[in-house]
Amino acid sequence: MKARTIQMPGYERIASFCDTDTGLKACIAVHSTVLGPSMGGVRMHPYATEGEALKDVLQLSRAMTYKAAAAGLPVGGGKSVIIGDPARDKSPELWRAFGACLESFGGRYIAGEDMGTTPEDMDEIARATRHVMGRSASSGGLGDPAPHTARGVLAGIRAALKWRYGDGSLEGVRVAVQGVGAVGMNLAEALHRGGVQLVVGDPCEERAGEAVKRFSAEAVSPEDIHKTKCDLFAPCAMGGILNQQTIRELRCAVVAGSANNQLSSVAAGDALAKRGILFAPDYVINAGGVIAIAAPLAGLTPAGRDKKIEGIADRLTQVFTRAEQAGIPPEKAADQLSEDVLHAAEAGRFHPSSPEKEKRTRVHSGFAT
Repeated sequence: MKARTIQMPGYERIASFCDTDTGLKACIAVHSTVLGPSMGGVRMHPYATEGEALKDVLQLSRAMTYKAAAAGLPVGGGKSVIIGDPARDKSPELWRAFGACLESFGGRYIAGEDMGTTPEDMDEIARATRHVMGRSASSGGLGDPAPHTARGVLAGIRAALKWRYGDGSLEGVRVAVQGVGAVGMNLAEALHRGGVQLVVGDPCEERAGEAVKRFSAEAVSPEDIHKTKCDLFAPCAMGGILNQQTIRELRCAVVAGSANNQLSSVAAGDALAKRGILFAPDYVINAGGVIAIAAPLAGLTPAGRDKKIEGIADRLTQVFTRAEQAGIPPEKAADQLSEDVLHAAEAGRFHPSSPEKEKRTRVHSGFAT
């Protein structure tokens, strides 16, 4: 196993790993442990280059820091990516090698399931390290967190519709869902139950066909779904979908979905705002999964976990309110609110007279939770 440390301002630790025996090529980034041990999923994807993988892990780990702060969780932000095809490159040996990589972080990073990986993969990783959550239900873990993520996104969609239209009802609303994988399919099912007119796009014809059959959805090309005339566009696939070109082509009033890092740049957020399209910041609306996985660390009962997931609607409303009052796009308002939490935690972290309970109270002072 070859390991290389990568220095990057603003990150606590970044390391890349290469193991020729198992074919493992991975990168782990810890952005912040101010609120607690960093937590973030293991993403497996056939990145074209190592630079592309590094860029993704940096963006995702930072977003996890802000996501945890916005959700009021006692965890920090981290992420890991593995370069490979999840359909053919997995093996027990690869997962054990990756577990050894996690172990080298000494508990500063806790891994979980993400795009391209499963709770069963987390079970395999757990053979080599205890620093993994989101395991299968048969192993005593949460199982697939996708339904929890989808539940939070649904709550956020209702909040966004209420903010834009004064009514959070789903009945008769036209929603275009880009990507009907684990989260997207769960979300599509919930939207269908609410009376939504669904349009779906997915590169997997089988998944798109399932949505058409189960939910009476209309299927369109995944490359063109953002052009669909609808009330709300829900990106639920890879990040970076919102760029200068696609934003010009949007025909919706609201963007609210589960994908991470939906904005390709700061300028993309500004372009959305200029067009008058309401944006639900991704790391606020898609926090349901990490809330569910981190619930044991946060001391949440199942009822408390579900209440916090439903509370995503209130947190989004806070974001929209601050954005309107300050005259800034919602993603900048979300950053400010998360940074309030992080700054409060940093200020209390080294206070000699502050007991841990008092510190945790201050940590959650930025967002109402």
